[in-house]
Amino acid sequence: MKTEEQIFEQYALLVDQLDERARRIWAASEALTLGYGGIALVSRATGIAPSTVGKGIRELRTNSQIGARADGRARIRTAGGGRKTKVQNDKGLLEALDRLVEPTTRGDPESALRWTSKSVRNLAAELAAEGHTISFRTVSTLLKQQGYSLQGNRKTLEGKQHVDRDAQFQHIAAAVVAAHVGGNPAISVDTKKKELVGNYKNRGLEWQAKGEPVKVDSHDFMGELGRASPYGVYDIGDNTGWVSVGISGDTGEFAVNTVRKWWQAMGVERYENATQILVTADCGGSDGNRLRLWKLELQKLVNELAISIKVCHTPPGTSKWNKIEHRMFSFISLNWRGKPLVDYRTIVELIGATKTTTGLTIRCKLDTGEYMRSRKVSDAEMGAINITHDTFHGEWNYTIHPQLAGV
Repeated sequence: MKTEEQIFEQYALLVDQLDERARRIWAASEALTLGYGGIALVSRATGIAPSTVGKGIRELRTNSQIGARADGRARIRTAGGGRKTKVQNDKGLLEALDRLVEPTTRGDPESALRWTSKSVRNLAAELAAEGHTISFRTVSTLLKQQGYSLQGNRKTLEGKQHVDRDAQFQHIAAAVVAAHVGGNPAISVDTKKKELVGNYKNRGLEWQAKGEPVKVDSHDFMGELGRASPYGVYDIGDNTGWVSVGISGDTGEFAVNTVRKWWQAMGVERYENATQILVTADCGGSDGNRLRLWKLELQKLVNELAISIKVCHTPPGTSKWNKIEHRMFSFISLNWRGKPLVDYRTIVELIGATKTTTGLTIRCKLDTGEYMRSRKVSDAEMGAINITHDTFHGEWNYTIHPQLAGV
């Protein structure tokens, strides 16, 4: 009688030469030869499930063929056979996983890669609590399929972290959901990296005739065209964006005017019954939570639109977590990689031509307005702003309402 080791050695020699059905039939023949206990012994030696060995035995005894292929050969498996995936058996699984991961998603502004700070075991546990049967290994597989990957700590260190950082992201996520449920827009805003305008080297590679690279200036000294300041608005629920390419200062006035342009060109048509606009922004830059000019200009916009604007800022040191970074700006960088940004028209056209397989579209216009840097806002102007602060971190979360007539 063969031992378990002998069966394993024989199987190891044959396994690469056999297809699925042939392995099943071979295992069944070995089990039948061994007699009582043969199925268990073969299963332990080869790792083939006892039920699979049993199926092979039934096929041998009935000499059955499992259907036929279109080319006349025997089919290994019944058409449509095989174990269904978790996603096929649980239609709401992917949506539930994305909902758990999305509030804490972050990404490199210059890369389309996404990663998550939640462990697969924690995600599996939370999914199980919602009624989904899934292992942490399957969670890992699904995350990879959805474009996430596991990154080392050096990719996620962002310096000192605020104690309420995670709570603020949960607060923002809840605000976005509430906006969408109410039929209101939720937008993410920020300034993309400023770019030198001229025949300068632009990082990245592009297909060219061999030995004929695009020739650019050897030095990156700023020329007469200066720098471009692309400020973007990303509609989180609609997967669309607007970019104003500024030629002047990146100020709070410029930032708010870009939101105004987005609303006039795209927002008002999609959200004609909106009662509020939710804006998510960083804590620094031209839309920072401490910038007086940002709030003053928002008040002007609110008065024009006659609807309130709610603002939620990401905590300090977490600018890369802003949705616009990895959902829009990263794809703009991919679209113009290796192309010198020789003039403003080139920049506008390359941004406007950016698209993705998931449906992202972007509209872009050149903003030739002059925005004065270091513009001062008086205490009186600040005091007149009709603003209310949330009870949870009011310095990050606030709403600006239309001013009363005559104010």
